[in-house]
Amino acid sequence: MAEREFDIIVYGATGYTGRLVAEHFVREYHGKADAPKWAMAGRSLAKLQEVRDEIGAPADTPLVIADADDPASLEAMCNRTRVVLTTVGPYQLYGDALVAACVKTGTDYADLCGEPVWMRQKIDEHMAAAQASGAHICFSSGFDSIPFDLGVLMTQKEAVARFGKPAPRVKGRVRAMAGGASGGTVASLTETLKAVAKQPTLFAILRSSFGLTPGFEGPDQPSGMIPGYEEKFGKWAAPFVMAPINTKNVHRTNFLLGHPWGADFVYDEMILTSPGEAGKKMAEGAVELMKNPFGAKPPKPGEGPTPEERENGFYDVAFLAEMPDGQSLVYGVKGKYDPGYGSTSRMLAETGIALLSCDKPGGIGTPGSFLGEALVERLREHAEISFAAED
Repeated sequence: MAEREFDIIVYGATGYTGRLVAEHFVREYHGKADAPKWAMAGRSLAKLQEVRDEIGAPADTPLVIADADDPASLEAMCNRTRVVLTTVGPYQLYGDALVAACVKTGTDYADLCGEPVWMRQKIDEHMAAAQASGAHICFSSGFDSIPFDLGVLMTQKEAVARFGKPAPRVKGRVRAMAGGASGGTVASLTETLKAVAKQPTLFAILRSSFGLTPGFEGPDQPSGMIPGYEEKFGKWAAPFVMAPINTKNVHRTNFLLGHPWGADFVYDEMILTSPGEAGKKMAEGAVELMKNPFGAKPPKPGEGPTPEERENGFYDVAFLAEMPDGQSLVYGVKGKYDPGYGSTSRMLAETGIALLSCDKPGGIGTPGSFLGEALVERLREHAEISFAAED
């Protein structure tokens, strides 16, 4: 890539989550020798100036005007930077032109996308061109799906170290979590369901755990919709709303890495409730709740928790690797801050910095396939996320 003016541009910096990404760069890197050259981008110069001043960014922080409805402005933006981080979603409404511009200009890209149908369409449309231009297009670089994508990767590393080979079966289990869904997540799911309603053939992508692995269909996977008692954790397991996107990304990482965990790898995700009859009732009730997981008044795009709510949020995910001979291990991923905003914004920012050193061939990948342990180390050091074997 030729020398460019910036390392990273945060596109959508005036939105709720984009502002948090910009705040991360100010808080974590201002005045440091290893600070990336970064800029804030959005539609309105006045709003960019306002956000820059409110978050305490230096007065000379570069501001870039770009609009999803103006493809020329997006291409001009891409030509100025090595990496674009975008929080402008739903991506199926506002992401087409930016992905195309990044692919054309060989610019790396990361987003917070949890929209598997759109992601598959972009894979089919741009994979070859991204490989040719060298662009790294990295979807799902937030809570969906980094803790799960990298959690499985690190669990399998531990399995190989301990047992001499990867586990053919891994269970992802959310042990605890505080923090609601983002308005962007709700909007993304709504638009995905609209797209499937208009074109029912797309439902196959939504339904399959291998919807993001074109040309490969692995073994049957657990649906994650049937409550069950987890002996290892002593609790009941219920459906987890993020499982449909996370499982697809985990299988895509395995696919892109050449199936190091086996072509017969089985993975599912659920959320743990509690022991006993109360836990069972909660798990059974969660099945019905999945029909309307965000409640009667879901958050709107741009809405989010207070700083105190973000600060007090957290998540704790366990990965149970089961070997054919009965041996097993538990690996934990724990994050501070609200998962949908506070932690997600840190993940996206650190993905952008990690992409600056990515030496993998271009294409459309995942945080796990492009960045792997390099991103794990950044998240440990700069995002207060722990990755550790437990037993």
